[in-house]
Amino acid sequence: MRPGAVALAVSSLVALGAGPPAPAPLPARMADTGGGTQLITAVAPKTASTRGTVTWWERRGGRWVEAGSAPARFGAKGLVRGTSRRQGTDTTPTGLYDLPFAFGIDAAPRGTAFTYRRVRWDSWWCQDNASRSYNRWTEPRAADCRAAESEHLISYGERYAHALVVGFNYERPVRERGAGIFLHVNGRGATAGCVSVPKDAMRRILTWADPAKRPHIAVGTTRGATAVTRY
Repeated sequence: MRPGAVALAVSSLVALGAGPPAPAPLPARMADTGGGTQLITAVAPKTASTRGTVTWWERRGGRWVEAGSAPARFGAKGLVRGTSRRQGTDTTPTGLYDLPFAFGIDAAPRGTAFTYRRVRWDSWWCQDNASRSYNRWTEPRAADCRAAESEHLISYGERYAHALVVGFNYERPVRERGAGIFLHVNGRGATAGCVSVPKDAMRRILTWADPAKRPHIAVGTTRGATAVTRY
């Protein structure tokens, strides 16, 4: 077909309301989705953003399909590459991570398939860089883990009503990189580095997520060096 004819054909389609083809679903444009058939994406407009969107996806018939979506909050100081993040910076680490287990002060929503640890009075998350329990749940608090350098989980109230542990710096923890990164229920504002969503959304995610489908979470921005499509 002659170039002019191609242009005329495209113009005709636009005139008829057909328009250009819809972009592929976000997971289909990513470099890696973790190899499973479920995926959570947490995307902010740019690294300085504290708000964005969490979407959960699943593969059906060989295609990625959106299963749900909710507004999200990120770190008070925005987002930063997970490989260069420093502890105590109030930044959310970007990258692709697994989801080791779920926990909460409230009981697990009916239908939750993930291992779910109920928070008790003596439940702590150690963030003490000098402790052998660094970036681990400890119950009771480990003797070498200072309370001032740890999260007393029950004291976080509604924020930890339900949560999923994000596998950032979890498998082989690097000291000073950061600990206690979760997908959890919204608080009053931005987070200290976690990703948060409304409580109803968190409950829906927990009843949807199936560890047999190897779900991961991809955290990033819409474009640039930290674009979620790079992961």
